[in-house]
Amino acid sequence: MLDVAAIDPVLDEAPCGFVSFTDDGTVLMANRTLATMLGVAPDALVGRHVESMLTVGSRIFYQTHLFPLLRLHGHADEIFLLLRGASGEDVAALANAVRRERDGVWINECILLRLEERRKFEDALLAAKKEAEAARVEMERQRQIAEEANQAKSAFLATMSHELRTPLNAIGGYVQLLEMGIHGPVTSAQASALARVSQSQRHLLRLINEILNLARIESGRVDYTLREFPVADVAESVLPMIEPQIVSRSLQFVTAIPRDVVAYADREKVEQILINLLSNAMKFTAPGGRVELRARFSPGDSRCVEITVSDTGAGIPPDRLEQIFEPFVQVDSNLATRKAGTGLGLTISRDLARGMGGDLTARSTLGEGSVFTLTMPAGA
Repeated sequence: MLDVAAIDPVLDEAPCGFVSFTDDGTVLMANRTLATMLGVAPDALVGRHVESMLTVGSRIFYQTHLFPLLRLHGHADEIFLLLRGASGEDVAALANAVRRERDGVWINECILLRLEERRKFEDALLAAKKEAEAARVEMERQRQIAEEANQAKSAFLATMSHELRTPLNAIGGYVQLLEMGIHGPVTSAQASALARVSQSQRHLLRLINEILNLARIESGRVDYTLREFPVADVAESVLPMIEPQIVSRSLQFVTAIPRDVVAYADREKVEQILINLLSNAMKFTAPGGRVELRARFSPGDSRCVEITVSDTGAGIPPDRLEQIFEPFVQVDSNLATRKAGTGLGLTISRDLARGMGGDLTARSTLGEGSVFTLTMPAGA
């Protein structure tokens, strides 16, 4: 005689009916849900013949289809049955059954789901799928809106920058003509005023060029000419551009770049990045401080080149190290103390570095200075 264990509490409270029976049809176990479906007590089902739960038509179907399927294949899926309730009403259900051996006896286990419940599950699943699809469509719409807005912003910045550069270039040209005395002699006071106009014109033009560069990067219109070049050559070409700052601020400037360190990148873009990094280092380093430019192959990976620009400036707070690479961000947001500029230089530099297959990172200690590291692929 098969020893039947008590039904598991979780199975007893499952949302679908469960019944197990022997090959001769004797019910060994039934859960509370099935008893509720039939309107009887759970214990009243144990020991009965499984066919007593079915209508006449379903009994015939059980004998001719369901049980033969179990004997032949070991399982039967999605079988429609009509159960006979205690009060005489029919209960439509879908049955899924398996046949397995236990303690030398073949046991048939059957799960019965009321058709109404099945429809509820299907409706809930369909509703969830519709909600998920609606959410996906909305996310795609929002992405397109954001992309169009970003493209419109980039187009506006590019157009605005072009429109502003034309009159600024004209201002610079007329200042040069006046300084040359084309329109008559220039007094020392007038020359001083023209020098201030020229300085302001160059500063404003530089800011507009930065905005234009950012617009080009964001719109994907930047072209890269990748080739091999010694990093030392780039340092030599950059030095004359930053030398006036070194002298005017009485800074110590140190370079350490071996001639055999060769990079594979866009030389003009690397020069642009280094000018920005060195200008920032000098701008934020007090007179008498120290700025260093070094290059080497990355330790442990000769396929990469590292160029570092370090300074002995005020340093950057740890919580601002990533923010400084965001557009229009400066470390000191106080209008009374912030340095001149758009706050786009580091944003553009990192984007250019990544566009060449490299990166730009920073580390800093407050009161001691900062180190910016430009990495890029090495030459062969």
